[in-house]
Amino acid sequence: MASVEWRRIPTVLYPQEVLDKAFRRASKQSLLVEDPDKYHRVRKQMARMVQAASDTIAETLLKWVDKWPSLNAQSSFDQALVDAAVGADEFRQNLGAIQWAAERVRKIAGESQSKMLKFRSIEPFHAERRHAYGRMSSIIEQISDNILWLGVARDILRQLPSIDAAEPCIVVAGAPNVGKSALITELSSGEPEVAAYPFTTKRLHVGHFEHRRRTYQMVDTPGLLDRPMTDRNQIEMQAIAALENVGDVVLFLIDPSEKSEISRKDQEHLLGEVRELLAERPLLLVHSKSDLHEMIEGDEEVIRISSQTGEGIDGLRSLLIESIAADEVDDPLALPETWHRQVEEIEPVGSPEEILARREEAMRNSPRPKRGRRDKR
Repeated sequence: MASVEWRRIPTVLYPQEVLDKAFRRASKQSLLVEDPDKYHRVRKQMARMVQAASDTIAETLLKWVDKWPSLNAQSSFDQALVDAAVGADEFRQNLGAIQWAAERVRKIAGESQSKMLKFRSIEPFHAERRHAYGRMSSIIEQISDNILWLGVARDILRQLPSIDAAEPCIVVAGAPNVGKSALITELSSGEPEVAAYPFTTKRLHVGHFEHRRRTYQMVDTPGLLDRPMTDRNQIEMQAIAALENVGDVVLFLIDPSEKSEISRKDQEHLLGEVRELLAERPLLLVHSKSDLHEMIEGDEEVIRISSQTGEGIDGLRSLLIESIAADEVDDPLALPETWHRQVEEIEPVGSPEEILARREEAMRNSPRPKRGRRDKR
């Protein structure tokens, strides 16, 4: 299942902008009515204006509902990511309110036009049109908080990454300020913010590197603190969503240096919690910032890297590729569809005269179809 392209979510207008757009379009409809009879002309003008305002409001609202992704149709990762970023329940409730308003506005237009058919004088037409406008404005006012929520949520969701489930994926996790973002920068095309203070990464970042025509995705997660799940904030829950739902392999970084603001004991306890989230997916333990500490007895088997000096970076990349084994193909005729195949045209050997002579000879020697005999009558 493909991940959502969050950047395609349409712009959300402010409530008053929705009304201004609707009434502006409606006012133009009165100029399109031509009828010599004043009574019929005014009735048609008012009915058209009410219908145009209703259509504009309903179409604007329903466009948001249609263009925003349905959570039930998304992957477990995208659902968890939305829940961590803006709240899945709030997502559904606010879109539901928008859809209700669109249907209510259309009902108002129908009721108003039905009343207009019963009027016998001109004055009630204008009053009914104003009354319908007022009812539509009231509906928009009722969902103004929902519209404002959509605008804020859109800005948040547009920053979420899209992860291709068909390509290999590596999730990088660990406590704050252990070097996750620096590692992503060294290994891939990702450019997350890197600083010397903790909690620099406030959302998921995705970088990429290629190996044998496959694109490897590297997900940089916000730092996790060693605390109960109920105490984690929205930023941490994005990291949890990635750990629970995506990744062919997880890189867990520990900073064992004395300069680390989080003790090694707390980092190792956090490692135990992360292992419980991974089910059966492999985890590679990495000691970062090797330029700041010496190897400790008992850590001989642990991978050591330094994004500052480059120590262990190439070896780690090779180990990741080997662990995922995404480029191993048992049947060369069944390569993934995403693999690029270069078609090379084979040029004939020899001079133009020799090539032409071979073609003519092949034509002369090629078998000719037998002609069937006609039945004699």
